[in-house]
Amino acid sequence: MPTTKPAPSAREQELLERAYEYSLGHGLADLSLRPLATAIGSSPRVLLFLFGSKDGLIRALLARARNDELDLLRQIDSQYDEPPGLTVVARELWTWLAAPERRPLMAFWVEAYGRSLVVPDGPWADYGRSTVEDWLELLKASEPDAAEARRTGVLAMLRGALIDLLATGDLNRTTAAVEAYLKE
Repeated sequence: MPTTKPAPSAREQELLERAYEYSLGHGLADLSLRPLATAIGSSPRVLLFLFGSKDGLIRALLARARNDELDLLRQIDSQYDEPPGLTVVARELWTWLAAPERRPLMAFWVEAYGRSLVVPDGPWADYGRSTVEDWLELLKASEPDAAEARRTGVLAMLRGALIDLLATGDLNRTTAAVEAYLKE
């Protein structure tokens, strides 16, 4: 019989939230438990006890970031009684992705996505693929009759514009590019 992990304790949830906030500002690439633990008011031993290993903590942080993305997808989906169309949802996604308060989350996403491509094993496993599937599912729900190639193109355009925005900070240019693509 498969065993399931018990629900996280309040302390585990609290430390995960603090570690998540820390990771949004510092990234995951060079994550070291000692500075993280100090910054969030814990110890490396407590983090290892709660998350099993550094990889376990990274998996929990990636799951936490993915939950933020899935919450967005659910919010957009719940706003409409009928599918709103690919262009409407793409614009809403861009507005959400490009918001200044989300830059740390988006930089975190880019880092995790890239690591899942370069280091496909360990805590990064399937992160990139699963986020592609999540977002393509939302785009499909927004316009079920849209061709898969069109949905994939919209997703690729949004992600490319996001990476460009994160690299340059040029919101006007990247938003103009998104709008030009969506008018085609």
